[in-house]
Amino acid sequence: MTALGSGGHVIVVGLGFGDEGKGAVVDALCRDGSVSAVVRFNGGAQAAHNVVADGRHHTFSQFGSGTLAGVPTLLSRHVLVEPIALAAESRELAALGVADPLGLVSVDARALLTTPLHVAANRAREDARGAGRHGSCGKGIGETVWYSLLADARPGDVVEHQEVLGTPGEAPRVGDCASPGVLRRKLDALARFYEPLVGDGFRVDELVELYRAFADAVRVVDGDEVGRLADRGRVVFEGAQGVLLDETHGFHPHTTWSTVTPRNARELLGGRPARVLGVTRTYQTRHGAGPLPTEDAAVLERFPERHNGTGAYQGAWRAGHLDAVLLRYAIGLCGVDALALTHLDARDLSVASAYRVGRGLVTRLTSSVLPAGSVPVLESLADPVAWLERATGLPVEVEGRGPDRADYRVRVPVAG
Repeated sequence: MTALGSGGHVIVVGLGFGDEGKGAVVDALCRDGSVSAVVRFNGGAQAAHNVVADGRHHTFSQFGSGTLAGVPTLLSRHVLVEPIALAAESRELAALGVADPLGLVSVDARALLTTPLHVAANRAREDARGAGRHGSCGKGIGETVWYSLLADARPGDVVEHQEVLGTPGEAPRVGDCASPGVLRRKLDALARFYEPLVGDGFRVDELVELYRAFADAVRVVDGDEVGRLADRGRVVFEGAQGVLLDETHGFHPHTTWSTVTPRNARELLGGRPARVLGVTRTYQTRHGAGPLPTEDAAVLERFPERHNGTGAYQGAWRAGHLDAVLLRYAIGLCGVDALALTHLDARDLSVASAYRVGRGLVTRLTSSVLPAGSVPVLESLADPVAWLERATGLPVEVEGRGPDRADYRVRVPVAG
């Protein structure tokens, strides 16, 4: 095993539709003690980053995936924070032997709060779509962002393709949790706004008490906390979801309400240098509805998923051959410096090196539009590391050959 490098800051992004193995990669980078903090820079409680280490398994949602290695987490202002789910995750980590998990978490006061009202509204909308579901995780993520965009909206307005049914108020944020009066006012307005969609069964007073306890249990920060962390030690930025789901550059409408590219992380760094580490499996996967050009039932059958399955709102787990066309598109969006390649224990693989469209071949996409009538051109992927390095011009610096921390190695120190 090669010792993990102790280089500069690293931004970890998924280059697929999510579930690439970002959690295990972050854990691998953290295990040698060189990382002083993990910063989450997008998404919210819908993240599901699996880490298996020393006989322990945890699916990280809001805690950073360096937690089992003892590395603290900062939830930046770009993260949507769900305190009730965070408390539940803390209890799960405590049961695994992590001492005082909430003591390892800091949260930016400006981060938006995801509440049970957002979750209920999200699920009501997705239910109403029927067969036209977008593949939402049902965690209230999009609804949290959408409500925050309604400051100047009026009933009847259409914002981001959704009609405004009531009069919105200010979006609740983490910093409000320490001010019960402010929080109650914002939650009352939220409850009135969503009553036509989800009913009136929500108890705002109970939420105020829960959120006040949350503010007492975690460290709420303001100002340039990321800058302070980055100037004191090495920081790993952990992305959620995959670039092909990005709110701007993904394949609509099956996208997330989140910036998945490294843009937020770079903004938080304020010009400090960092390398971008793009994570991909040796085969393609996605949850639920949306395009998957190389989908193949035989791949799904050959590689049973240990930690992923059908979600009530997200939909079925799907798999296909590695798609180099989509991979090149994702790399181009992110400015990737190196790759992390997971699931190298899979065998007898194929890769779509191009799409055949009519009599021509397409090897690169310039937008999130798949060419009509495209057919993947498959070739053998006998040596995934060598093939990807040759096809992308990027080094594979992190290799994962199984689900456990012991199966991961860093070939070259990921340095700034």
